[in-house]
Amino acid sequence: MNQIKVYGIRTYSFHGCLKEETKIGGNYIVNIDVFCNFKKAAKEDDLSITIDYVDIKNIVISEMKNNQKLIESVAYNIIEKVKSTFSIVQKCKVEIQKINPPINGDVGYVSVVVEE
Repeated sequence: MNQIKVYGIRTYSFHGCLKEETKIGGNYIVNIDVFCNFKKAAKEDDLSITIDYVDIKNIVISEMKNNQKLIESVAYNIIEKVKSTFSIVQKCKVEIQKINPPINGDVGYVSVVVEE
């Protein structure tokens, strides 16, 4: 199995359980690993039979625009969209980091990781 990684996708999104989070939004960083077999594409040097990194980034950006209370929900939605878009995907792993979350104390980020 091969792996495509697209890391450090930055978004400004409006996820959260607090009313303020859905109004003012916040910064997020998404990392995604897509597991698939791209051996044929590599041997033939053919982008059309593998997964384009730009398409992965665009799915993440699109799903991050769909406001949810939980970033866990967003992570599952990203995985579902990637799997339904690309038939060669065998497994996907998504990490969503919420930068400067509104919790007491100085916290750089919180994150969830979903693999399916």
